[in-house]
Amino acid sequence: MPGTERVSQFEKALLELRSAILTGQFEANSRLAETALAERLGISRTPLRQAMDRLVEEGLLERAETGRCRVASFTMDDIIDAIEMRGVIEGTAARLAAERGADPELVKECREVLAGLDRATAKPDAIDFRSYVRLNGRFHELISMFSGSRVVQREVERASRLPLASPSAFLQGQEVIEAFLSSLPRAQRQHHQIFEAILAREGARAEALAREHARLARENLKYALQAGPDLAEHVPGLALVSNS
Repeated sequence: MPGTERVSQFEKALLELRSAILTGQFEANSRLAETALAERLGISRTPLRQAMDRLVEEGLLERAETGRCRVASFTMDDIIDAIEMRGVIEGTAARLAAERGADPELVKECREVLAGLDRATAKPDAIDFRSYVRLNGRFHELISMFSGSRVVQREVERASRLPLASPSAFLQGQEVIEAFLSSLPRAQRQHHQIFEAILAREGARAEALAREHARLARENLKYALQAGPDLAEHVPGLALVSNS
């Protein structure tokens, strides 16, 4: 069906173009030519334009006055602000969850997720990164769902879209960066503390813990920028960040 094919091409364009940008295949501030890009991805220009519009919304692309798109660039302050904003919104989600009471089914799932994260981080010298990345992402999704607010869930997702601002931003590179390893057990302890505060209906504490948890990403960002250009190939989005 034509409609199904169009959706498929849109998804293909979105995934491949986002990946190319995050892995540094296009330099920051470089302009993207639609014709050449459509040929490279093997798709028509209509779904490509739709994908580019989505990436403009996500902040990975910027649209010039001429209508053409260029790859966005970010300063360290930009990313720190985005991480801070995510921490504020996740903190609000945790507080609302504590004040309103979390859904029992979500609580049950969160216990299972935390148990899985415990297993993934049980051996500091042999961390199960694949499981950690998946379960860490789900834990943060559950925190926003605990709030019972679609508005909060949407804003958490929006704040996580910028490169390096999502809860799992650095995890794809951590297996090759020894200095990051120590952050995972610490992060897992914070996961437990946030969850326990929500269950104890301690709204202010849950909010403060969630905001503090987001600061781990700030620490990792600072280290990553000091580690040199070779790290960019391991941490998606790092190639877009300047030191200025």
